[in-house]
Amino acid sequence: MNDIPIGDWAALTMICLASASLAVFWLAPRRAAALDALSFDAAADSGSPLSDDPVFIFEGTELIEASSAGQAIAGDPDDAITWQQLRRRLLPSFPAFPADPGLVREAGRLSIPSLDGEPPSEALCEWIDGVIRVHLRAGAPLSAADLPHLAQELDILRTATNAAPYPAWRLDPAGQVTWCNAAYAALVRKVRGRDADTAQPLFPDLPIAEMTERRKLRQPVDLADGEHKLWYDLWLIPQKSGCLCYAVDVNAVVDAEVAQRNFVQTLTKTFAQLSIGLAIFDRNRQLALFNPALIDLTSLPADFLSSRPSLLTFFDHLRDSAMMPEPKDYGSWRQGLAQLVEAAASGQYQETWSLPSGSVYSVSGRPHPDGAVAFLFEDITAEITLTRRFRAELEQSQAMLDALDEAIAVFASDGTLTFCNAGYRDLWGVDPDSSFAQFTISDAMRNWQDLSRPTPVWGRLRDFVATRESRAPWRAEAELKGGEMLDCHIRPIQKGATMVRFAQRAVVSVPAPTAGAD
Repeated sequence: MNDIPIGDWAALTMICLASASLAVFWLAPRRAAALDALSFDAAADSGSPLSDDPVFIFEGTELIEASSAGQAIAGDPDDAITWQQLRRRLLPSFPAFPADPGLVREAGRLSIPSLDGEPPSEALCEWIDGVIRVHLRAGAPLSAADLPHLAQELDILRTATNAAPYPAWRLDPAGQVTWCNAAYAALVRKVRGRDADTAQPLFPDLPIAEMTERRKLRQPVDLADGEHKLWYDLWLIPQKSGCLCYAVDVNAVVDAEVAQRNFVQTLTKTFAQLSIGLAIFDRNRQLALFNPALIDLTSLPADFLSSRPSLLTFFDHLRDSAMMPEPKDYGSWRQGLAQLVEAAASGQYQETWSLPSGSVYSVSGRPHPDGAVAFLFEDITAEITLTRRFRAELEQSQAMLDALDEAIAVFASDGTLTFCNAGYRDLWGVDPDSSFAQFTISDAMRNWQDLSRPTPVWGRLRDFVATRESRAPWRAEAELKGGEMLDCHIRPIQKGATMVRFAQRAVVSVPAPTAGAD
C-alpha cells in the first residue's frame, strides 16, 4: 500500500467519486418515477382520492413505496416486503393476481377483477419506467354518459359469473390461470387448502396449445388424501391469447358408471357359473352379454360372440352350425324373426329344439331392461331322455297288464282311480280315462252295484280304500247279474294305495240225473 504513488491514489479516488455520482444519477430518476407513479392524479384515473386507495410501487420483486392504505395491507416498505408476500395477501380477493412481476412487464398493463366484485373491484398493475404500480381501485374510469349502462352490464356479468355453480377460469398461453370465478376459487381451496395459489392450474396439462376449436374432455382432481378423486367434464374454448374453461361436476355420473360396471362384472361372474346359456341383445339387437355356457351349448367361437354380432347374424351362425332345427322355409322363418323378438320381449317365446345331433334344447326369450332382450338356452336332453324312457316303461307296463285276463284297478289313498287295465274296462263296461272328471271309488262302486247282485262286498271295499291303518290283504266273492261269479282280491300297496283284482269264475252247470240211473 505504501508503494502506491500519490498520483495513483488521486486517480482511484476520482474513479470512485465518478461511479458514486453515476449511481446516484441512475437511481434518482427511478425513485422519482416511483414517486410520480404514486402521485398520479387519482381523479383522472378512478374518480376517487388516491390517498383512499391502496397503491404499491415495486422495483422488481421489492416493495419500495406504498400509500397509507397500501401500508395497512402490505406493511411498511422498510420491512422488505416482496411481491409474493403481497400476492398471498391479495389472493383471497384477487385469485388471478400475477404470480410474477415479469408478467406485468411483458403485458405493460393488467387489470385483475376481484372475486366478489365488492370494492376494491379491480387490481390495476402497470409497468412505468422500470417500476410496477399496483393500484386497488373501485373500477376502470367511465364517461358520464356510459357510466350507468356499462356499470350495470358489468355488474350483471360479474354477478352471473361469480354466482354460477360451475367453475370457470381463463388460461394464458403458458397454462397459467389469469382469471377465475368464485366456484373455481372455492374448488381450489377445497382441494388444495385455503391459502392455495389459484394461478396454478387445478387441471394441468390441458391441450390448449394445439386447440383450434372447442373441445370437451373428462378429467379428475386428486384430493389431499390421495385416495379420492373429483371428476369433471371440461369444456375448453380457445381464444386469441389463451383459453376459456368451464367445468361441470360429474361425480354422480362417474359413480353410477362405476356401479354399473361393477354390477355387470358381478353378473358376468354369476352367469359364468350357470349351466344355462345366456345371450343378451341390446335395444339395437347387438349381442351385449354372453356367458361361457353359451359357447359350450352352441359351439359358436368366442371371438365371434365377442364381436357383438347382430341377432340375425347370431341365428344364421346357429343354423350354419346345425345348432337349431332346420326350418322348412328358412327365408320365411328369417323374415318372421321379428315376431320372435317381439314374443321374446314380452316373455312369450318358448320353444323346444330337437337338434340333428340328438340333443334337445329348451330356448326361451325374456324381456330385459332398456329395450334389450335375453335368450336362454338350456340342454334338456337328459330330462327328455329320462321322460321318454319312463313313458316307454309305463306304456310297456300298461301293455303287459292289458294282456292279463284278470281285471285290475288301483285306487289312491284319497279314493281316486289311478290305473285300470283293458280287462277292467271290458268287465265293467267303463273307460275312466275318457272322462275329464276324476273317477273315484264311489263312482266305481255305483258301477259295480249296477252290474252285480246285491252284496256287502262293495261297501266293505270302499271303506278299506279310505282306511289308513290295519290294512291286510283279503278276498271276497260277488255275483254278476248274468250269473258269473267274481273272485275279488284286495291288496294294499305302497303310499296308501289299494289294488283290486277281479277274476271271473264261470258257473259250472251239473246235468240232471237220467231216469233209471242208480
